[in-house]
Amino acid sequence: MNYHWNWGIFFQTIPSGDETYLTWVLHGLCWTVAISLSAWIIALVLGSIVGTLRTVPHRGIAMIGHTWVEFFRNVPLLMQLFVWFFVVPELLPRDLSLWVKQDMPAKEFITAVLALGLFTSARVAEQVRAGIQALPRGQRNAGLALGFTTAQTYRFVLLPMAFRIIIPPLTSEFMNTFKNSGVAYAVGVWELIFVSRQMVEETGGQVIESLLVPTVLYILCSYAANRIMSVIERRTHVPGFIVAK
Repeated sequence: MNYHWNWGIFFQTIPSGDETYLTWVLHGLCWTVAISLSAWIIALVLGSIVGTLRTVPHRGIAMIGHTWVEFFRNVPLLMQLFVWFFVVPELLPRDLSLWVKQDMPAKEFITAVLALGLFTSARVAEQVRAGIQALPRGQRNAGLALGFTTAQTYRFVLLPMAFRIIIPPLTSEFMNTFKNSGVAYAVGVWELIFVSRQMVEETGGQVIESLLVPTVLYILCSYAANRIMSVIERRTHVPGFIVAK
């Protein structure tokens, strides 16, 4: 393989500026983490609400949750990102549309977070629904027998137990959110994939170094998230609890 390795490229100054390529990478990492965490907050909050709605004994409310999941889960993430970025502003009132397209601060970042958060919320909703439905029916009945309303039964009985069950799949969803944040490069967000593509162009051929370092950073961040969620899982585990209908 006739390839000229140059790991020192990351400490060289960028021809078009005063920064080093390492600064670029770290900057991209910060934006990647910011997108992932912001989108995850949206996904967890909305996904918990929608997943709960899907299990209530009211057909109309359950249908709202079902429609949400089917819409956001079945449209590709990149397509949703383009719709939010290019289409939605055109559907707004004229003054608001002009503000969004011309003056809105951090438009690319906000759009990426919104698209990724809503897309992931549908997946989280399915995990929450599965966790609630995996609980024994006696837990719901016991809450109602104690005089709790349906909302109180969900808040104090069902959801605390359901979240303990679904921490492992939620860990996978959070890691997917971190990896899916790479689509933000399509609307110009300066995240890791965008940085790696820029480095390939600026360095004139250091392709392996430009792609390998961001790849390693993705692996390390995903592994760190996995370890953190494992600690949470151990500390919230209910000894002797057996999931049964």
